[in-house]
Amino acid sequence: MHIHVKLFARAKDLAGTGALSLVLPEGALVRAAKALLVERCPALQPLMSVLLIAVDGNYATDETVLTESCELACFPPVSGG
Repeated sequence: MHIHVKLFARAKDLAGTGALSLVLPEGALVRAAKALLVERCPALQPLMSVLLIAVDGNYATDETVLTESCELACFPPVSGG
């Protein structure tokens, strides 16, 4: 299945792009998408443990099941005041 990935802030900077597509097996979990992201963009590795993930606009965990053509958004933590 194909999923669309959007990267924001530091994740976008490290990956060198704000969007990409991934191909995963049917029923794959967010965990698998994160692993494939690191494989495609190794510079993202330092963010993986703290990266916030949303699937189709809803926050997700590593156990969230992905579906065909879903959108995965990746947000690094933000600080400030």
